[in-house]
Amino acid sequence: MASVSVEKANGARTGALLFACVAEHGSAAHPYFASEALLSGPDSARNLADAIHFLCALHGRLPGVVEFAALRSIEPAARAWLAEAGEAMAVERHYLTRLAVAAGPAPGTPGGATSETAVIGQRNALSTLSQSDRRGCALGAAIAFAADWTPIRGLLDKTARRLGLDAPAQELGTPEALLVIADDAGEPPAVSRAMLFGAQQFALQHRGLWDLLEARQQARRDG
Repeated sequence: MASVSVEKANGARTGALLFACVAEHGSAAHPYFASEALLSGPDSARNLADAIHFLCALHGRLPGVVEFAALRSIEPAARAWLAEAGEAMAVERHYLTRLAVAAGPAPGTPGGATSETAVIGQRNALSTLSQSDRRGCALGAAIAFAADWTPIRGLLDKTARRLGLDAPAQELGTPEALLVIADDAGEPPAVSRAMLFGAQQFALQHRGLWDLLEARQQARRDG
């Protein structure tokens, strides 16, 4: 994360650095996320169903990253946002479930058991990250989740339209609001560093999910 250190020296605040980290390492930066295979190819329906089921496996259970972070964060503005985000996550989980049912079962894939083990490992890693006792780490992971969920939600909404489903409003917070929360919470340098660490580790786990989904798509194609 050397680029973050350079930007910090040039005066960039925590929110901008956190969003830059998500943009660099998160879902939207992954080639598969915007690929023809996922979005419009002949097997896109199967590939989208696969993505939805694995997103359910990673984020469809309660408690998740946001709920765990709410137990670790002491900053007033962050706690208020986390309480609202917890309510928003109930809507997101219900939406994921509706999409999973409408999309049909996850496609059979060679090496499927290995994939399931991998996503369980990712879920455990996110749980550990969002329960860190290091002040700011869990909050950074939660804000990174909200930031990365915006492009993911765009993908889910496109899928919903294909399936004839209505998409609920996304209430995890606007980028502007999240930037303010990150900046305020990250005023102490140690907290800022912890937040950026949590955000980076979260984004890398999400990137790993798209690595896994791309590998599954290739296994189906070549199998």
